[in-house]
Amino acid sequence: MAAFAWTGRNPRGEALNGEVEAESAHAAATRLEATGVTLLSITERISAAQASPWARWSGLGSSPVSSQDLLIFSRQMYALQRAGVPILRALASLQASTAKASLIKLLIDLRASLEQGHELATAMKRHSNVFNGFYVAMIRVGEMSGRLTEVFERLARHIEFELDVRARIAQALRYPTMVMVAIVIAMAVINLFVIPTFAQVFAQFKAELPPMTKLLMAVSRFSVDTWPLILAAGVGGWWALRAWLATPPGRLLWDGMKLKLPIAGPIVLKGTLARFARSFAIASRSGVPISRAMTVVAETVDNAYIAQRIEQMREGIERGESLSRCATAAGVFTPVVLQMIAIGEETGDIDGLLIEVADMYARETDYAIKGLAARIEPLLLAVIGALVLVLALGIFLPLWNLGQAAQGRGGG
Repeated sequence: MAAFAWTGRNPRGEALNGEVEAESAHAAATRLEATGVTLLSITERISAAQASPWARWSGLGSSPVSSQDLLIFSRQMYALQRAGVPILRALASLQASTAKASLIKLLIDLRASLEQGHELATAMKRHSNVFNGFYVAMIRVGEMSGRLTEVFERLARHIEFELDVRARIAQALRYPTMVMVAIVIAMAVINLFVIPTFAQVFAQFKAELPPMTKLLMAVSRFSVDTWPLILAAGVGGWWALRAWLATPPGRLLWDGMKLKLPIAGPIVLKGTLARFARSFAIASRSGVPISRAMTVVAETVDNAYIAQRIEQMREGIERGESLSRCATAAGVFTPVVLQMIAIGEETGDIDGLLIEVADMYARETDYAIKGLAARIEPLLLAVIGALVLVLALGIFLPLWNLGQAAQGRGGG
């Protein structure tokens, strides 16, 4: 738990300040806002160890601006804008209230750009590693329409939703990954340590072994003799795979495969579509043109396969086709969602219905994650049972037979 110092105002507009303990700045802000406090700033208290010259030197530049930082920035800008604070003064206030070097550098650059006469969206566009195309497009629309305060509020809610969905997708993939890693480690231990021990016992008896035992011993012998090569090939293959996945074709293939995984795939798909639906609805409601909204939303879904389908939808819309027809051609939405999109087009409330779609996908993702362990446990038990069966037939049964034979010779 970390301690966070905060300043804000109560519903009557009175200034407040204090400290709160929480796991993160996001959790602290959420807890305070639930009590009716409008946050103006929130910073983590730095301990004596963290404040030492060595800690400052070692941490300088090593921690980039995170999504959590962007969420707090959006919330604070919304609060300051709603209170009537000019943008330059708001940025100066945020700069004075943060201790993170990368965030201070970002705020200084934004202020310098504004003082030179640039628009806020133009200044943010220079920092594409922090503000993606969706964020910049929303800020630009807010500046042009005079609704920047409303845009900051929507962006804060959007980022919070994004972080929540990302956490759910990561949770969905974490358990299967841990299971696979555990199985691989167990097989490595059996091959390198367990089977060679039994092989020495079998060699002492010089008995004829069944084919299953011979196969296990041959695999184990190969593993023991060549484990450095296997390890080097595994590490090299892992880095080569990561390098290939960093390329556009590799990422497109992998992101498509993630959606087709037996158990976690549907969860990843629903979480990704929830992010798309909410991002598109917010952009459209804020006044971003549909074609431009499709382009910037494709950058935010964090899945190259879905992004490709969204780009196909954009091309269809530019050809004059309806959104519902383009969504049907994309082939990633369920019939219920397609029907809701069609109704939204007919009633003119496509933004509201897409928000409903996003919430529906988010709820389904949450339900699926809660039942994930119950669905994976039978598969895990089956794999463990297969390993036990192989060991029983290939190792313990021959060992039992040899023991019985030795007892028979001893009794004779």
